[in-house]
Amino acid sequence: MALLPVIIAPDPRLKIKCRPVERVDAELVRLMDDMLETMYAAPGIGLSAPQVGDDRRVIVVDVGRDEEERAPLCMVNPEIIEISDQDVTYEEGCLSFPEQYSDVSRPDHVRVRYLDRQNEIRELKADGVLATCVQHEIDHLDGILFVDHLTALRRSMIMRKMQKTKRLKESELA
Repeated sequence: MALLPVIIAPDPRLKIKCRPVERVDAELVRLMDDMLETMYAAPGIGLSAPQVGDDRRVIVVDVGRDEEERAPLCMVNPEIIEISDQDVTYEEGCLSFPEQYSDVSRPDHVRVRYLDRQNEIRELKADGVLATCVQHEIDHLDGILFVDHLTALRRSMIMRKMQKTKRLKESELA
């Protein structure tokens, strides 16, 4: 397995709409393993393929708090097929937005259909933090970032901070 570089906002690659995967093969399983390793090292609870420069509909999530509680989920072509009527608000962050957090409201629970690592169709009913994480990562596959759910003012503040941080890092490297 290998650590992958995570794309930091602002970057146009984070706004792409990802393409569906036809079949889960060994190369895709390797990508998911690398994504999990990258997510754990960050540390984070979710990661999408576009965040590591891949344009396929692939996400990995694990809301386990520590190594003993790990329960990684690898989802290919995930699609939300049912959502609750009730919303819940969690403070969200994103590996592509280091040190930026904000409250986001999303459906409290969802049912998701996806292909697993063995190319089998699965369904998952998720609630709580897992539901939020899955929705956040699926949004990435459609070029939607968590800041897109915020007010224009809050989004603008975060994006200005991200641009300033990116400029500072680029000038340090020059």
